[in-house]
Amino acid sequence: MTKKIVAEFLGTLLLVTVVVGSGIMGQNLSTDFGQALLINTISTVAALALLITLFGPISGAHFNPVVSLIMLALKKLDATTFFAYAAAQTVGAAAGAILANAMFDLAPLKISENVRASTGIWISEVVATAGLLLVILVFSARNFSTAQIGVAVAAWIGSAYLFTASTSFANPAVTVGRIFSNTFAGIAPESVLNFVICQFAGALLALVIFKTLFRDRS
Repeated sequence: MTKKIVAEFLGTLLLVTVVVGSGIMGQNLSTDFGQALLINTISTVAALALLITLFGPISGAHFNPVVSLIMLALKKLDATTFFAYAAAQTVGAAAGAILANAMFDLAPLKISENVRASTGIWISEVVATAGLLLVILVFSARNFSTAQIGVAVAAWIGSAYLFTASTSFANPAVTVGRIFSNTFAGIAPESVLNFVICQFAGALLALVIFKTLFRDRS
């Protein structure tokens, strides 16, 4: 259990370090939002695939409380492990944002002022999270390898970065972590609750779709 919790903490920490750090780098290299987003996307996609492959055999590489919740619902995780994972993921996400700030000589801890709130953004988070969970559930049920699942998840997130209005957070822990960086990738605290609600709604939608369309075939 200790190894699993440490893996979830480190994996989420590194994921948020990449997300926030590449966002800062994108801002430093270009004043063009599109170019900064592309830098952010490419870095996140590559790191996510690698982190899932690296930590998957240890903890399952959830790095995301909604993933852990769905695994709990499917009885692939017990309640104690779920709460331990969710805590490790959230703390790791906050630590990752602080680490990214420090690497770029910014104030290590600064609350974001980047308000993200609109109907389109909230719909985007439902879609992004539902797609993410559906990829994980179907690929896992069909016994794809950890590396293959990592590539599939990274492909979805990379695509959703660019086709959703929210740039695809799709992760409550990462959303909370990004509060602590007032940079390109940050999110203001007042925007977080709606994001998290939409993410959990998306996860439940994915579970319904999976059970309806894919479970028997898988």
